[in-house]
Amino acid sequence: MVGGRRLQGEVRVTGAKNSVLKLMAASLLAPGTTILREVPDIYDVEVMCELMRRLGCAVAREVEAATLTIVVPDRVQTRADYDLVRKIRASICVLGPLVTRVGHADIALPGGDAIGSRGLDMHIDGLTRMGADFTSEHGYLVAHAGRLHGAQVHLDFPSVGATENILMAAVLARGTTVLENAAREPEIVDLANMLRAMGADIQGDGSPSITIDGVELLHPVEHTTVSDRIVAGTFAIAAVMTQGEVRVRNASAAHLDLALDKLARAGAEVELHHDGFQVRMEHRPRSVDIVTLPYPGIATDFQPQFIAMNAVADGAAMVTENIYEARFRFVQELARLGADVRTDGHHALVRGHLQLSGAPVEATDIRAGAGLVLAGLVADGITTVHGAEHVDRGYAGFVGQLRDLGADVVRLP
Repeated sequence: MVGGRRLQGEVRVTGAKNSVLKLMAASLLAPGTTILREVPDIYDVEVMCELMRRLGCAVAREVEAATLTIVVPDRVQTRADYDLVRKIRASICVLGPLVTRVGHADIALPGGDAIGSRGLDMHIDGLTRMGADFTSEHGYLVAHAGRLHGAQVHLDFPSVGATENILMAAVLARGTTVLENAAREPEIVDLANMLRAMGADIQGDGSPSITIDGVELLHPVEHTTVSDRIVAGTFAIAAVMTQGEVRVRNASAAHLDLALDKLARAGAEVELHHDGFQVRMEHRPRSVDIVTLPYPGIATDFQPQFIAMNAVADGAAMVTENIYEARFRFVQELARLGADVRTDGHHALVRGHLQLSGAPVEATDIRAGAGLVLAGLVADGITTVHGAEHVDRGYAGFVGQLRDLGADVVRLP
């Protein structure tokens, strides 16, 4: 890409990567045909489709219509193979549905982005309290259970993945499950909304305490995926960095309260609309301190983009990463573009420069790739982001959308 273009225009965000993969797993809870809408055309969905097929489902994608049809059989398979699970960590979310519906699961230990350790202890502890037994065999997590029973489960940390697995397991368990210190992300609420439509009895989603009364059976549904707040926020930050004006449609500003407030503090004009928001920037942004926290705090998935913004902002800012210890790895690549970022433990001090300089860089995960692309949009000369397949995992048609906004960017084979 060649930096220096002001982004201007509008962009439409599709469904959230961090939700749709879990909705696909939730379809396993009820035999029959489930239809998901606003499904993003990203690599992770493709991998999850293959996993669902290996579990015995018939899966059909209509990419142009952003629709996914999943036909779940009466008897599903229970093995999630390593060659798929290593590609996307979200595949671990089939654990809860399989254990509660079939009583067995054989799941390869997951892979995903190289952003730090993300153990399964809370998943296992919660399901164990509900009656499941676990062993580890040859790199696979093996679970056995009769019908699960309700339990009091308190998470040591509001883990999104553990909340989702325990929530999906509890909906068919006997009795009442109370999940304390649960994750509160909009994607959790989206999953709960779909489960309720399927016949589940869930209360308290979106709060730290979720109560689930188990039911005997669920039925398939049609469901529209919540919009992707991380993609929406990425375009908002891009507008600020390029001193542009971008309207983001099919997005919820309510899901981005703190992030949009930080952009306003940086000097942007943020205008809310019924179907999204608009961000306008007329001058160089001011530096803003960022602290990542579980929702409703600023998402860790925004950390690389905000570091990139602060790298060209006026002043110095401290960025504190409280979720994943290895997420500062991309700073080394950002430094190749001339960014002044010093890290110490989970803190990064970013001193803004008026101009970055284009160079070849390497993306190590989805959001690091997005952050490097944003930096390239404002760097002098040509920036080449290698490892673009990481970006494909979370951003549908990213290059085309940037080009439509006026960026000088191409996708190379």
